[in-house]
Amino acid sequence: MTTRRDFLRLAGWGSAACALGTWGRTVRAEASPAAPARRPNILFALADDWSFGHGGAYGCRWVKTPAFDRVAREGILFTRAYTPTGKCAPSRACILTGRNPWQLKAAANHVCYFPPEFKTYAEALAEHGYFVGMTQKGWAPGVAQDADGKPREMTGRPFNKRTAPPPAKGISNNDYAGNFQDFLDAAPPGRPWCFWYGSVEPHRGYEYGSGAAKGGKQTSDIARVPPCWPDKETVRNDLLDYAFEVEHFDRHLGRMLDLLQERGLLDDTLIVVSSDNGMPFPHDKGQAYQDSDHLPLAVMWKQGIRAPGRVVDDYVSFIDCAPTFIEAAGISWDETGMAPAAGRSLVEIFNAEQGGRVIAARDHVLVGKERTDVGRPHDWGYPIRGIVKDDMMYLHNFEPSRWPGGNPETGYLDSDGGPTKTAVLKSRNDPQDGKCWDLCFGKRPAEELYDLRKDGDCVVNLAGHADYQTRREQLKAQLFEELKAQGDPRMFGQGHVFDEYPYAQPAQRNFYERFMKGEKVQAGWVNPSDFESAPLD
Repeated sequence: MTTRRDFLRLAGWGSAACALGTWGRTVRAEASPAAPARRPNILFALADDWSFGHGGAYGCRWVKTPAFDRVAREGILFTRAYTPTGKCAPSRACILTGRNPWQLKAAANHVCYFPPEFKTYAEALAEHGYFVGMTQKGWAPGVAQDADGKPREMTGRPFNKRTAPPPAKGISNNDYAGNFQDFLDAAPPGRPWCFWYGSVEPHRGYEYGSGAAKGGKQTSDIARVPPCWPDKETVRNDLLDYAFEVEHFDRHLGRMLDLLQERGLLDDTLIVVSSDNGMPFPHDKGQAYQDSDHLPLAVMWKQGIRAPGRVVDDYVSFIDCAPTFIEAAGISWDETGMAPAAGRSLVEIFNAEQGGRVIAARDHVLVGKERTDVGRPHDWGYPIRGIVKDDMMYLHNFEPSRWPGGNPETGYLDSDGGPTKTAVLKSRNDPQDGKCWDLCFGKRPAEELYDLRKDGDCVVNLAGHADYQTRREQLKAQLFEELKAQGDPRMFGQGHVFDEYPYAQPAQRNFYERFMKGEKVQAGWVNPSDFESAPLD
């Protein structure tokens, strides 16, 4: 069973000094039915670029998330939930299909043409009687069409008519909760429904200083700044602006919970709240470290979860989402027409009564990446595969000669632009903070190994340490064995196929070559100061 002290340590650098309350222990409650009489409604709430630990339920004091905290308190809070890849489109593809990115062909990449052969759980539920809808950002960015070239509703019918003045620049004017209300109004009586709440917060860009000026936050609230970034006021304010946008996502979630309660729908709705990938800061989003792939996750289902109030420490992955929704809906996977899933349903955890480690077999997750953004010669990506087990993370970099954050001369485009990125780039020749540039943007060795209990920031590589060689070899062997079983092309000398899939947006195709020829091409969110004046060795 997770102790409160262990839990707060696991919660990472943003979680100091807050009481965990009932979330840190198993709460015995009257057992809910293992199989509800009617098929549940499903509300899937997905933030855009929100890292693990940054919420009240995890003990964080500078990010206020009362709605997420309620879901955790009245359901289950997960401490080891991971996306297989830390970038929007491929992460969402894993959620929707139950498969790892290396099993999804072009959908392993960002801004791709989604392969028509892979059906989503939303499409399957619609075929089995569910009313399915979404708002704002579903599977994106990229192009999704069926075999006849018709656009697919990957996450359901869009509900986007309502708008509201945003509280800061960079925040969407989508009235997410208002559009959810329209969806509920449109849902046929007595028919189960599935809704995808796809916020675009806390994705960049941010209104600088909004966290302090409009959110009433103070930079001193942040207990520590990770060592991969300079500890400067600009960086701390950037974090507060990020927090302000997380809270915007949470406020709409709160309104949605209120709507469900007002309509008597809360008890038989399966509510899942998470984020697609880690925060849009260097070393995080688009990479494969702890803060890239380790994500918040809370689940509430009053009629389907036994003993609510638990903290669960099992390793769970986004590839478990689709199997969970399909099983909860009372449908067998074979009936869906979906490709075989690599994940397993979380319903077995819902039906348990204990917290801590629940299912012994859930002792690890796989992570990795292929091409997550533009900016390298020949449209190449930075391929990684990794495994997280027993709080150890092993990463294998298949092309260590490439720049992991994108080529310097094109602006390190595999990292979103912003004040923290600029601060890191300016620190490259700084005697005190120069290590930050190397950690975020420097080239990496073929193998990396991190002890996450001692080094959750992933800055001390133990792969070459004599005391860890046996562990490194064990993790590598298990990783490669499972990847082979899953048919990963990289295990069979065919990894080049991921670099050959075309970008779905013309502006991003052959970006590097066109940029180097002097064409005026743009991609991503960058600052002019992010570009190096000449290629670096």
